[in-house]
Amino acid sequence: MVWPNNTPPQRDGDANAGIDVTDDFEGFAQRNDIFTRAFWDDRVISKHSAKFFASYRMEAAPRRGDGFSRRDFALRNASWLISDMVSNRTADQGLRQGFQAPIQSDTPVADETIEVDDPTQMSAEIKRIAKFFGADLCGVTDLDERWLYTSRVDTRDMTDAPHDLPEGLTNVIVLGHEMDEELVATYPSALAGAATGREYSHEASIVMQLAAYIRNLGYEAVPSMNDTGLVIPYAVKAGLGEYARNQMVITPEFGPRLRFSKIFTNLPLSHDSANPKGVRDFCDICTKCATACPVKALPFGPPEVGGSNVSAIKGVRKWTSDAEKCFSFWAKLSSDCAICMRVCPFNRDYTKPQHRLWLKLALSPLRHLALRLSKSHGARKKPGGWWTKNAN
Repeated sequence: MVWPNNTPPQRDGDANAGIDVTDDFEGFAQRNDIFTRAFWDDRVISKHSAKFFASYRMEAAPRRGDGFSRRDFALRNASWLISDMVSNRTADQGLRQGFQAPIQSDTPVADETIEVDDPTQMSAEIKRIAKFFGADLCGVTDLDERWLYTSRVDTRDMTDAPHDLPEGLTNVIVLGHEMDEELVATYPSALAGAATGREYSHEASIVMQLAAYIRNLGYEAVPSMNDTGLVIPYAVKAGLGEYARNQMVITPEFGPRLRFSKIFTNLPLSHDSANPKGVRDFCDICTKCATACPVKALPFGPPEVGGSNVSAIKGVRKWTSDAEKCFSFWAKLSSDCAICMRVCPFNRDYTKPQHRLWLKLALSPLRHLALRLSKSHGARKKPGGWWTKNAN
């Protein structure tokens, strides 16, 4: 295959951590991601999908059972507020910032550029500033053009449109944002969706602030959430974690309980490397996420190339979900589902010694023992218990 000029040949560590690109690789158009297809593709659009999106405006919030009450939806929707404010500010121009278009910077690039003599020291500084603004993880990798979407989406008519990224961007800063453990334990519920929305709002603020800092130093920086490129490959390349059967990045700090964002920049930075520790070997013997999925959207076998519909990227050997089945369940719930995150044996509180010990077992030849010890792990907690606990 032809490699982009700014991308070195794939390292073995990338493949072991979940990135295994074949000669049949094709770039992915964001128009084909399942959430964008829900606005234009009759194979995805349904009465349920309309209610799904309406529920985020409190126009069609169901009233059914624990975890789906009005206050559950009210909290979930409130948690999205900052993200929604950012994404909607140029909606009339077909630019849904952070989702189908990069976030527009409110800070100009300073005329004077500071000199960076040591990219390694600058990377350490960026990680420190990222933590200051609230990011839980931060890594740096090269701008690998394979993972950029081949086009963005004009949300006025859902057609392909060019990215219009500035020239000369060379690096990607990847940020991880921890989702609330207690809320994740209540998936599937509208209440649990507040864990997702809160981190989207957090990451919108954090990427904008960190990008503004870089622009104040005299360098270009483009803040990005779900837009512009696939963040999971960048997170893996930046050494933050490893790709798993549940389609998520497993990190040693938080397991799969993270959202990721990114910043494209020309600030001179040193790169982190993919750091496989054995998640792939554990996922080879564990199918808890696939078993727990209500619509069987997750695969049981080994990683394969391609997928069942156009929402799967071509030419990458990995575990691939059936996005159409997955979204159909979300639509019927009128909320996101992360059962696969909740039941994942890596979904633990690693500040506790017993869970750090389990992690060592899971990433060692004793992984079968670790799996047996996880048999009852990840049971759903009643959403009403969250409200009662916090009320007390």
